[in-house]
Parts: sequence; structure tokens; C-alpha cells
Amino acid sequence: MSSKISFEGIGEVVATFICGEGVVAGQAVKVTADGTVGSCSAGEKICGVALSAEDGYAAVQLGGLVKVPTSGGSITHGWCKLSADGTGGMKLDTSAGTEYLVVRVETDAAVICL
Repeated sequence: MSSKISFEGIGEVVATFICGEGVVAGQAVKVTADGTVGSCSAGEKICGVALSAEDGYAAVQLGGLVKVPTSGGSITHGWCKLSADGTGGMKLDTSAGTEYLVVRVETDAAVICL
């Protein structure tokens, strides 16, 4: 991948939420209560990716291009059905996943459009 190409910040939409214990920066999260996010179980849909998490609050990216950890391999460029992998990242889920545009695939991560 050329170092001249960057997807950072494109279309970024971020909101502050209360966060449950265990939420860390970089992990995929779901809404668990009014204005609150928490960790996802395997196979669940995500609401976004926590960009930061401290003092009981998280900045969650809800839209735009974002880098997410991935597991299980097989994620390809283009449109892929993905869901939470249960460990803070995302995995290929051709049966129940949500379609995301994947613009970059790395060893253990992908850049997707939320």
C-alpha cells in the first residue's frame, strides 16, 4: 500500500457516549442503554468504533472510514458482510452480517465505511 494514500478522518462522525466497563479505544461497540455503549458479542451488529474510552465516557465513530481489528481472515476489498467477532473487532459473516465497504485490508485489520 502506498504511503501517499490515507483514509484517516474521511466522513468521520463522532459522538460521546457513556461506556461500560471493558470498552477500550479501537474496539467495535454496540448501544446497550440510553446513550451508553458496550462490548459486542460474536455475531452482533455494531453501532461504531470507540476512538477513545476513559473516565466512563467514549468517543464513538458512527460514520465515515475507520480502521477496525479483524479476525478469521477472508475479508476482501469491496462490499463484505461483517459482524462483531466478540473480541472487539469484526469478522466475515455472510449469513447475518451487515454490508460494509472495505477499502483496505491489512493483516489483522481493515478500513471500512460505517
